[in-house]
Amino acid sequence: MTTPETVVPLWETDHPYYAAEGNFYKPGLHNLFDSWADFTETTLYRGDRDMNLLYRWDWQKASSDPEDDAETLKLFFILQRRAIACSAEMPITTADEPAVRAWLTECANTMRATWEPLLPAPTT
Repeated sequence: MTTPETVVPLWETDHPYYAAEGNFYKPGLHNLFDSWADFTETTLYRGDRDMNLLYRWDWQKASSDPEDDAETLKLFFILQRRAIACSAEMPITTADEPAVRAWLTECANTMRATWEPLLPAPTT
């Protein structure tokens, strides 16, 4: 559990392994957006969290060059009613982080509800 003192910026999170973009079995399911704002107008953003289950996100810098400030957000979904894997990608900025974090937290709560019977009870 994180507290305000221990919150790590999203761009400093390094998830283990990786996820493939799109869908191995059906080309064309990796969606490119011009910005976070454009993504927020989609069903993946606004739709049912259970049906459009976000299972992974990656905030990536384009390079290790400190002069290169290009960053990308990749989101990986399972559309559960159709058993379809798909993904979304967009350029992102550090100014987008509060909105992205709030949305990711909603998605995390959906995932938590799915696994709740196996998770330890929160301590108070």
